Amino acid sequence: MNRIRKAGKQERFESGNPESRKSKQFRRFLVFWPPDFFLIFSFVPAFLINSSSAADVVIGSKKFTESYVLGEIAKRTLTDAGIPAEHRQGMGGTIILWEALRGGQIDAYPEYAGTIATEILKSDSTLSLDQIRNSLEKLGVGMTVPLGFNNTYALVMRRSEAQRLGIRAISDLRKYPDLKIGLTHEFLERQDGWRPLRERYGLPQQNIIGIDHALGYSALANGSIDVKDAYSTDAKIEENDLVVIEDDLQFFPKYEAVFLFRSSTRVDAIAALRRLEGTLDQTRMVRLNAEAERTKNYARAADLYFERSAGSPHALNDSFPRKLARWTLRHLQLAGFSLLLSVMVGIPLGIVASRGGAVGHVILGFAGVVQTIPSLALLALLVPLPFFGISLRTAVAALFLYGLLPIVRNTATGLQDIPRALRESAVALGLSPIARLWKIYLPIASRSILSGIKTSAVINIGTATLAALIGAGGLGEPIISGLNLNDHVTILEGAIPAAVLALLVQWCFDLLDHVLIPKGLRL
Repeated sequence: MNRIRKAGKQERFESGNPESRKSKQFRRFLVFWPPDFFLIFSFVPAFLINSSSAADVVIGSKKFTESYVLGEIAKRTLTDAGIPAEHRQGMGGTIILWEALRGGQIDAYPEYAGTIATEILKSDSTLSLDQIRNSLEKLGVGMTVPLGFNNTYALVMRRSEAQRLGIRAISDLRKYPDLKIGLTHEFLERQDGWRPLRERYGLPQQNIIGIDHALGYSALANGSIDVKDAYSTDAKIEENDLVVIEDDLQFFPKYEAVFLFRSSTRVDAIAALRRLEGTLDQTRMVRLNAEAERTKNYARAADLYFERSAGSPHALNDSFPRKLARWTLRHLQLAGFSLLLSVMVGIPLGIVASRGGAVGHVILGFAGVVQTIPSLALLALLVPLPFFGISLRTAVAALFLYGLLPIVRNTATGLQDIPRALRESAVALGLSPIARLWKIYLPIASRSILSGIKTSAVINIGTATLAALIGAGGLGEPIISGLNLNDHVTILEGAIPAAVLALLVQWCFDLLDHVLIPKGLRL
């Protein structure tokens, strides 16, 4: 009798409530939706989670021309010795490269004796090469004998301006407090950089700006700044008719070029790097830097070191299509895996946030705060943390955090916007809370959820270009290299493919809308 009464009530409810009639439609086309939805996003190719390098030895380099060239020379030397090697270009400044070396993300990189003493070993006194070598060995790092040239820091000006003002030495700068000085960000913070230099010479200038090394030369040429820091082997000094201001108080130490390497690096690789010792004098290094600036190609400058033609097998192996394929594959690794993590974490968090209350506000607040952190700052904050360091993991983690907000917010909004009548219909069907969420609420909110995922994907494609700053590769590599060379064509080699990739991703998600969103909910 109770069963009959219950059936009668259910029949009257369905006949009097138009929303209840739709419940039968839900049962027909929503039963299989959620599994399909999550199954599609689980089909991420295996290469997206494979961050290991196929190379036996990984060479890093700093973000300026000479370091790029030396990195290419080291890579070529190793491959000629039959040792698979990879060159991670333009990973950043001294500390980033040093931490990457100590953490095992790279095996070797070019450095300078003066920088090692002041920035890495934090010594206030002048150290001999033997003292530097002994100190490094205690840290598990080896050092080659100097390569043969001293690339010291220097301050440079336009020759015409220096002659007009009668500036010959750094001490002469005291007479001109209004000079505009542009310095690299690393030089501004170094122990052998601007602050102690200003104290030593008593310089009065206050109009100081931080600027990229290569862009500083353009600013100097067009008169935006009057003085900048430079390296004594920079080819642009002669090219732009600049004059090196004499360090009359002998402030700068010697910066003899060497290679640092992990002591655990394979023996034959260390032996190969040692063959570079004493093979590069200052004149030859300036010539290699000039070749890199002229051709916008670091590999060709390395060819010049080996006295090879531009048409050598090595040059052919590093053709633009091959490089573009490598950049794009790594970019997909970064954006794809981080998006997968954002989906797996963001949707459950959005479901919890949709219920409101203190927990919901905390979740949305956290995702919103992360989105406000500048991407460079977020990368810098993650690098020193255990497990991360200078690696693909760090870049993926940063992109994952950036991708959370659109997914969490759109999931929460989509669920909160479900009409009350439909919720009551779902309850009337006798479904459990989990079944209601899985079979009805998520499908109804699918358009909003997919919109959030699409937004997250496009954001990740663009932001992933910054991963090259910590040596994670991707389409940011040519962009950073182009900034270093002040070459718009090289910048576009990364910028255009990244933009096209973002459009393709958006188009793919538009197709997914027709697959995953129930027909009655499509626009």
